[in-house]
Amino acid sequence: MNLSQNQIRLLGIAGIMGGLVLFAGDMLYYYDGNSINLKLNMGHATDFRIIASGATALIATWLYLLGLGQVYFAFKPAKSRTRNLVVLSFAAILTAYGIVHGAYVAIAVSAKLAVQHKLDLETTTELASSANNLLRLFVYPAFAVFSYFFIVAVWKKKTYYPRWILPFFPLVPFLFRQLITGFFSGGMWVIVSGGFLNLILVLFFTASTVALWKVKRIQQPGFK
Repeated sequence: MNLSQNQIRLLGIAGIMGGLVLFAGDMLYYYDGNSINLKLNMGHATDFRIIASGATALIATWLYLLGLGQVYFAFKPAKSRTRNLVVLSFAAILTAYGIVHGAYVAIAVSAKLAVQHKLDLETTTELASSANNLLRLFVYPAFAVFSYFFIVAVWKKKTYYPRWILPFFPLVPFLFRQLITGFFSGGMWVIVSGGFLNLILVLFFTASTVALWKVKRIQQPGFK
């Protein structure tokens, strides 16, 4: 796959846009200036917000998978096994982002029914939440594979990525999630905590795009 420099940049921008679109979807579910209870906020969301948030899952997944093309390019110098494992595991993660977000519609609708009919919020959303949590469990093995092969290859300088991208790798902010979100309160906490998983991908694709903006070690024929 021969790509021009502009195409590589556009792939990265697509990844950034995927994160921003799904972050907007998070806020359609969660944001309420008067409450930091995320489930309760979903219960007060309008029908339009819930439907629109569900739709962002598909759009964002398409954009995320386009962004994956930039990662594939960055791993061209690596062994094919390493490159394939990184790309396939990351594809599994990015697809899961969309599926899990779309499945949140069930939680939002359950929360809305609980609020409307004055039912216990946790009990009403329990089944939908359990199904959503099960979906998340399938992501962890893929995340482990992705993290190991990505970090090792970048550290050993087997890719076009510089080492400085590692602090922006999704695993790093994910491990410090509680510490990071602890700096915020009120509406800002809802924004950062509610959209955290997509914000860390926006951060990653931004760093990736900057790192590859002017790649020096090009060995591909046809690269401009």
